[in-house]
Amino acid sequence: MLKATLKNPALRRRARQFGRLVRHSAVTPRTGEIHKPVLVTNGDMGVTFIGHASFFVQIGGQNVLIDPNFARWLFVLKRLRQPGLRIQDLPPIDLVLVTHAHFDHLHRRSLRAIVQQTRRKRGTPPTVIVPHHVFDLVSDLGFGEVIELDWWNSVRHGNLTVTHVPSRHWGARIIKDSHRGYGGYVLRAGKHSLYHAGDTAYFAGFREIGRRLAPELALLPIGAYNPPQFRNVHTNPADATRAFLDLNARWMVPMHYGTFRLSHEPIDEPLQLLEKEVEEAGVKDRVLVLEEGVTQLF
Repeated sequence: MLKATLKNPALRRRARQFGRLVRHSAVTPRTGEIHKPVLVTNGDMGVTFIGHASFFVQIGGQNVLIDPNFARWLFVLKRLRQPGLRIQDLPPIDLVLVTHAHFDHLHRRSLRAIVQQTRRKRGTPPTVIVPHHVFDLVSDLGFGEVIELDWWNSVRHGNLTVTHVPSRHWGARIIKDSHRGYGGYVLRAGKHSLYHAGDTAYFAGFREIGRRLAPELALLPIGAYNPPQFRNVHTNPADATRAFLDLNARWMVPMHYGTFRLSHEPIDEPLQLLEKEVEEAGVKDRVLVLEEGVTQLF
């Protein structure tokens, strides 16, 4: 493998670029504050941004975690923003959703810690929902039930309905297991609904998700778009704004930026570009940038 890299100019260039990401992450101070989550009442929906693509969502009387990742390091990449919450401060979790198997979205140590914490507090473990062919990556972590879903299939959990929806990405954990599924989720309970897009490039499916499921709130990724070929699997701020318009959702919350340096745009650029894009699109007042750990009520 090393010999092949040395002989291939493109691979050498990618190796140098990745080396720069690693070095820059290592010397960048970790910032951000940790908060305690606000628990909702009166039928509100509460959304707490943990960081990267991780959220704590309170909806329909259920405590839900989506793509929970509390890691301080992803292998050699340092976490640049503190997780907004600590696992020990969370209430017992009813449901965990994992959008795909990539290491920044399916973090096994975080998932195991969540199971153990919920067992200690409530006596019973949470349920986890994953795309198809991801069962084996979570089945040994202690969850009470593992549910695999295909696109457009739904499952009911208490008062909450969860629908797995398409994305434009890929699901492999390692190079050779590209059979694994991937996608996003729409959660609905009563008057509240929320869409978490997972990782995705811009695609026509946003319009279909909006037409079929009409989510009130869209959690959309805005980072990891440089070099340009990364937009084959990730949205930049302009793409995310276009996706928000296609969905016709009431609110947008950006995610997938600022926590891990996964690409080469400046760390502050995604939010700066998003502000410009949503201003030009006339939807600035419908875009909420959440501080990690601070609960937003809907």
